[in-house]
Amino acid sequence: MIKQTFNTPAGEITWITMKNSTGATVTLSSLGAGIISVIVPDRQGNMVDVALGYKSPEDYIQDGPNCGKTAGRFANRIANGQFTLNGQTYHLPVNLPPNHLHGGHRGFANKLWTVDSATDAQVVFSLISPDGDMGYPGTLHLTATYRWTDDNLLEIVYNAVTDKPTVVNLTNHAYWNLNGSGSILGHILQMNASRYLVTDKYLTPTGEIANVQGTPLDFITPKPLGQDIKQPFRPLIDANGYDQCLIFDFASPRRIQPQASLTSDLTGITMQVATDSPAAMLYTGNWLEGAPDSRSGHPFHAYDGVAVECQGYPDAPNHPHFPSTTLNPGETYSNTIIYSFSTL
Repeated sequence: MIKQTFNTPAGEITWITMKNSTGATVTLSSLGAGIISVIVPDRQGNMVDVALGYKSPEDYIQDGPNCGKTAGRFANRIANGQFTLNGQTYHLPVNLPPNHLHGGHRGFANKLWTVDSATDAQVVFSLISPDGDMGYPGTLHLTATYRWTDDNLLEIVYNAVTDKPTVVNLTNHAYWNLNGSGSILGHILQMNASRYLVTDKYLTPTGEIANVQGTPLDFITPKPLGQDIKQPFRPLIDANGYDQCLIFDFASPRRIQPQASLTSDLTGITMQVATDSPAAMLYTGNWLEGAPDSRSGHPFHAYDGVAVECQGYPDAPNHPHFPSTTLNPGETYSNTIIYSFSTL
């Protein structure tokens, strides 16, 4: 295990690299409890960094893409920056008008987490989010636990408890590129998701749930990400690509199940995704232009990375028929996401 510290305008940032017995590594950051890199072998045995990342720790401060970081207190959108809980309306910062996104400009992705412990096999981060943080009720105590195994399995477990009723929806916002660089539109994606959340022009859920059959959102049968991305389908036009919430067909709380797979024919690397989340945001990096330069010093372009953000439904507090994201005192929020890497 290698630990590095950097003095930055946001404070001291710690990077920790876990290395397994095969030489594959995962580097994490205390800023946003985030993923900096994941280096695994391709079919030829060459090591490939399959997670997008920037050149320096400073580049991650308030970055627009939230690259690799933990999104919260509520991942994705909350309509008009407000929700009502137990009869009280809470107002949140509108940082992507007209909506609140990923917990606001000072959400968990832009906070310095504490490193509680670190080995080559496991890193545990913790954070205390006070009552009123970004407008949310309740003091939240959180942990983000990363485990890295000898068979190249990366497990992320988010846990949280609160002292008063609140809403919680956490995910990791890593962007994956199994080629290491360039476009991900040739990557083959399969997802066990036959339904999706219908959204308005601002990508805010309307409350309607529709079937993916006959739409470009159908990944039940594996297909390249680029196959239908330019189809004249309203959600793709509004988002400049995929930025939709797909609902898993066989999801059950606290039951971790395989839900998606991503494959590169170029490197032979496959990433399997397992989770106990009910859904995932599929985002093809449609707005990566203008992000800080990559580790190699090259600018990012649209579709250079794909995120599979396993989480609860966006805007769930404003839709009673969506699975609840309310957390009460005495309960524990938990979300597990597993990315496992192998070769064809």
